[in-house]
Amino acid sequence: MKKTVLALVLSLPLLGLGTVAMAQDSMPAAPNNTGVNVRDRAPAAMTADQQSNTASDVRITREIRQAVVKDQSLSMLAHNVKIVSANGRVTLRGPVNTKREKFAIAREARAIAGKHNVDNQLEVKSQ
Repeated sequence: MKKTVLALVLSLPLLGLGTVAMAQDSMPAAPNNTGVNVRDRAPAAMTADQQSNTASDVRITREIRQAVVKDQSLSMLAHNVKIVSANGRVTLRGPVNTKREKFAIAREARAIAGKHNVDNQLEVKSQ
C-alpha cells in the first residue's frame, strides 16, 4: 500500500498535475477592501444596518431597488448598490462602472424619494 501511494505521488508531475502549484503562484492577488471597510466604520457613514423599518422607508427603498433592477442598461455592479432609507432620506452607496450609471441611479432615487432627499455617495469604479 505504501509503495502504491508513493508511486502515485511521484507520478503526479508526469501526469501534468504538478503544474497546479505553478498556476496558483501566478493567480492575481485577492481584492483588498481595507480602505472601504475603514470608511464604512466612520460614525457618519450610512450602512445597510441603519435601514429604517418604517413602512414609508421600506417602500421607498423597495421602489428605488425595483427601478434600478428594471433598468437593463445598468451593469450588474450598479444593480447591487446599497440603498439605505431612514426618515425619508435615501443614501446611495457602492461602486458603479460609469458616471452615467451613478447619475442614472441618483435620478431614479430622486424621482421616488424627492429631489433633496437623496445623498448620492456612489463611486465610479476606477478602471
